[in-house]
Amino acid sequence: MAGSTFAPEPPRVYETFLEILSEHPAYEIIVINAPIGYLDTPAMGARTCDREARALAGRRGSTIHNAPSRAVLDNLIEVKGSGVDAVTATMLPHYREVALEMSPFRQRLVYEGHPELSFFQLNADSSMQRSKKIEAGRDERLDVLESHFPAFDKVLADEISEVSEKHQFDALALLWTARRVFGHAAKRIPVEPEWDSEGLRMEIVY
Repeated sequence: MAGSTFAPEPPRVYETFLEILSEHPAYEIIVINAPIGYLDTPAMGARTCDREARALAGRRGSTIHNAPSRAVLDNLIEVKGSGVDAVTATMLPHYREVALEMSPFRQRLVYEGHPELSFFQLNADSSMQRSKKIEAGRDERLDVLESHFPAFDKVLADEISEVSEKHQFDALALLWTARRVFGHAAKRIPVEPEWDSEGLRMEIVY
């Protein structure tokens, strides 16, 4: 990390995950806020990475939801009664889109992250104190990002009206984590890797 140059390009909005994977020149590292690797059934409980990430995030741990099981993801069982929370249920179409393109080989490029863990690392291993849904929480994240990103104001994209400021903050935090992965400085949860039935690592980087 020391001595490396970090100069983000102007942000862009992609319609699909496949468009990101198909970008030329190709990205070196991609960190996304979506599950990679799933337990087969709800009866298997929560992934270790989800449980450990919540514990690490402290007071912001409630924002880290359990990944659905692969049975739910593949429409083999109904969402109702499967233990999937409302937020995760809303995100299922996006999760399916990512899962369709993922393979063990692609995990050389694509990693699972979570904005709250990225902010945890950016904030000297200390959780954010407020929700990003309120102004005080957004200001808190703004202060942390400004301390790490030179010319921070040039990175925010006011012209991208369909992306809220809080989600742009999340994207920047994940971009920071992608830089850490590229520089071999990122940490993994859990420390000992776990794989799902399709050979995908179930881990979160930060």
